[in-house]
Amino acid sequence: MIWYITGGERSGKSAYAQKLALEHSSAPVYVATSRIWDEDFKSRVKRHISDRDERWTTIEEEKYLSKIDLRGKVAVVDCVTLWLTNFYTDTKYDVQQSLKLAKEEFDVLVKTDCTLIIISNELGMGMHADTEIGRKFTELQGWMNQHISARADKAILMISGIPVTIK
Repeated sequence: MIWYITGGERSGKSAYAQKLALEHSSAPVYVATSRIWDEDFKSRVKRHISDRDERWTTIEEEKYLSKIDLRGKVAVVDCVTLWLTNFYTDTKYDVQQSLKLAKEEFDVLVKTDCTLIIISNELGMGMHADTEIGRKFTELQGWMNQHISARADKAILMISGIPVTIK
């Protein structure tokens, strides 16, 4: 089963995903995809960690999610945007190469016999990026979101803390 949860920043995606995971497992896995870029981001990560209790197992993996043994588990992957950022920066902002690598990795991951709850962001609904790198990343994110949502069994758009079923 694949759940896809998307929305804007601070729309309630993570809280909803964690609640959903706990409805399906007494011992879910939280897969953190972020790199710690600066002190502000470090404090943001600490806040996310404090949102989860002892029932959770946290695994940090920046890119190669399919290497994690998730068989038979319920896992929240948080989040596609940060995961894609890792490919994007590592390929020196090559959109096509980043998309190829991310799709390949995702396609291996979804073959795992587990429940995945995948969190992403709808970047194209906000302000237009000021830089070429930002505009290209928005395109990359949109294409990857389409790839993931096409394979998802359920898709939820979070709006102001309210889950809206879109698939």
